[in-house]
Amino acid sequence: MAKGEKIRCPWSLGVSDEYRVYHDCEWGVPAYDDATQFEFLVLESAQAGLSWSTVLHKRDGYRQAFAGFDPVQVACFSAQKIDQLIANPKIIRNRLKIRSAVTNAQAFLAVQQEFGSFSAYIWGFVEGQPVLNHWRRQQDIPVTTPISDALSKDLRQRGFKFVGSTIMYAHMQATGLVNDHLIDCYRYQEVQTKG
Repeated sequence: MAKGEKIRCPWSLGVSDEYRVYHDCEWGVPAYDDATQFEFLVLESAQAGLSWSTVLHKRDGYRQAFAGFDPVQVACFSAQKIDQLIANPKIIRNRLKIRSAVTNAQAFLAVQQEFGSFSAYIWGFVEGQPVLNHWRRQQDIPVTTPISDALSKDLRQRGFKFVGSTIMYAHMQATGLVNDHLIDCYRYQEVQTKG
């Protein structure tokens, strides 16, 4: 590491500038707005079985294809629209994942109606405050927790798809429900002031 260079989580290094910027500017920042929550719900579900860099590279394509991540519009996507999306090389062309985004948009709107916002619902799983972890090594970070297990189970009962515990823990990390930056990463302290 060059002198004066910031220490970052190892996963963010050596992949791409886009990946590093994602780590530096977004990952772990508490997201209390439904727009961000829905965007990451779509993207994390699309990632299942793939690398996050693949999804991140296609993020702009997803934004265009999924109506700017507007759940109201996505919830109304027709079978014909889904067929068009399957032919779109700017996104991951997996029929089940695309259909799940539509199903999840419908379930997302139902959660908004019940709780006032999806954000209020999901932050309830961590009592409204980010879980502050104290990891020293990347290999110590879990891929699921009892909270992600409970969240995944509840989402599935509400009709959501592609919301297994591992996917939901990644969602929690991305949207700042947990702070899983390593303690020596310069972002560890910074994201705590963003909530």
